[in-house]
Amino acid sequence: MKIKATIERVPGGMMIIPLFLGAALNTFAPGTAEFFGGFTGALITGTLPILGVFIFCVGATIDFRSSGYIARKGITLLLGKIGFAALLGVIAAQFIPDDGIQSGFFAGLSVLAIVAVMNETNGGLYLALMNHMGRKEDAGAFAFISTESGPFMTMVTFGVTGLAAFPWETLAATVIPFFAFSLGNTLNFGMLIQSGLLGIFIGVSVVILSGSSLFLLDRFIARGDGVAGVAASSTAGAAVAVPYALAEANASFAPVAESATAIIATSVIVTSLLTPLATVWVDKKIKQKKRRTPPPKNQMTIN
Repeated sequence: MKIKATIERVPGGMMIIPLFLGAALNTFAPGTAEFFGGFTGALITGTLPILGVFIFCVGATIDFRSSGYIARKGITLLLGKIGFAALLGVIAAQFIPDDGIQSGFFAGLSVLAIVAVMNETNGGLYLALMNHMGRKEDAGAFAFISTESGPFMTMVTFGVTGLAAFPWETLAATVIPFFAFSLGNTLNFGMLIQSGLLGIFIGVSVVILSGSSLFLLDRFIARGDGVAGVAASSTAGAAVAVPYALAEANASFAPVAESATAIIATSVIVTSLLTPLATVWVDKKIKQKKRRTPPPKNQMTIN
């Protein structure tokens, strides 16, 4: 049986299927890593070491002469993601009370959830997608995108927009991001039940809204084809820890921390599945358009 060929029949299958299997394992057999231990256990929970080796290997394929393009791409996606989250946060703050929405379909939704879910990109997912598609220079933008992980950028976003204030000591302590658990351990399908349809709706919205804005920025600012922008439209696993981290630094976020965590966790799962699909779809459409577009007349050959 040709396993790889079968997996690749699914759009983005090399990313989605292993991710789905990992989430299913963590949901229905969360103690698997501890049960096996050793190499198998480390492989299940060792996201950071694997990602570290992956980054090194990707870097070894990039020419320093591409550094200008990589910096332009990375800074554009980084500022675009944060700026869009800040804009939505300012708008949402005009309609959503400080303690979040209490009733109806949007019950549990807060400004904290909106900013955190939009503010952070799953850098590992972005890197894997770009490398899988052979976009080595675009993959290099991961160095900039990865700075979004953790509560630091979300705190900065709230501070810059005037939505909240944090002590400078707290900001300094979060500059170095880390994952308390690997990405796989945060992907638990039980969160889908806890946040309900609202969490799924938010996850889909992140891919559509964030993906669309980053697609345009990638095309017209970074001068790319937009695919990298769509690949950056996910929610980082580290964002799950943001609500309680912000609540510890600013008590005003305490009432909405629990509901925001459930919504963000669901968005991590939903975007981890939808972002690869959207990226592959956009990449396919762009390639089809390029094939249909005739070359300039001065490049056409005469038979």
